[in-house]
Amino acid sequence: MINERHTVTRANPLSADGLWIPEGPGKWSRPLRFLKDDRGWVELMRLAPGIKLGLHRHTGEVHAFNLEGQRRLCTGETVEPGDYVHESTGNVDWWEAVGDEPLVVMVVVMGTVEYLGHDGEVKRRITTADRLADYQRYCSEAGIEPQDLLER
Repeated sequence: MINERHTVTRANPLSADGLWIPEGPGKWSRPLRFLKDDRGWVELMRLAPGIKLGLHRHTGEVHAFNLEGQRRLCTGETVEPGDYVHESTGNVDWWEAVGDEPLVVMVVVMGTVEYLGHDGEVKRRITTADRLADYQRYCSEAGIEPQDLLER
């Protein structure tokens, strides 16, 4: 029997056109799914070359697949299109978009992201509920009908 319980979210094109939520200078996101019970979210993240994602910790694991562009991890490794990165629960890192073209990476974030100060103090916490609220606010302000991206 074929299971027809699926959802298709139109995310193309990956270009700057379309629903990219601005998150600061040179950083945008495009939500694909919000997991129930505040478990996490799935999104496309786009960064302009030279933009750094500051020091942060994940309370759950993260899966990241580079679609376009390159990023350099805090370890010095360069992640290229087609590369996959797994971050374990509790991972603390930073990374930056490098090269001449924008970075587009698909991420599955489980749990919460905690941005840290140099002393390890949590400066900002981002939950699934926060990401969903950002999406709904952006759609409302832009006059866009939000897609139903909630996991059932």
